[in-house]
Amino acid sequence: MGLTTVVLEITNPEDQTKAVRGEFLVDSGAAYTVLPQRMVKKLDLKPDFKQQFSLADGRSITRPVGSAYIKFGGRRTASPVVLGKAGDSPLLGVLTLEAMGLVLDPFERKLHPAKLVI
Repeated sequence: MGLTTVVLEITNPEDQTKAVRGEFLVDSGAAYTVLPQRMVKKLDLKPDFKQQFSLADGRSITRPVGSAYIKFGGRRTASPVVLGKAGDSPLLGVLTLEAMGLVLDPFERKLHPAKLVI
């Protein structure tokens, strides 16, 4: 099984002078994009609500969810993001991919423009 990673630029939507870049694992099984705690602190992101999530191993966790601008390959969009805790890994989830009009090609392990229907 191959892993796909991409470099994203994340910006605070309320203060666009606060931005970070980082490598994210593309996880087509994850709904939300997860920002590690160090990025959340640097961006000074604030939570909008808390959400319970199920992990692949069956455990449940609760994390705050906020908003951020996410940029990849010339595309930039607002997206809900999980405001991670210490030890949480950076993940690019499906909600953000769909908002950007992108899809993961599992054979090439690359992101491509999706064929979208209105």
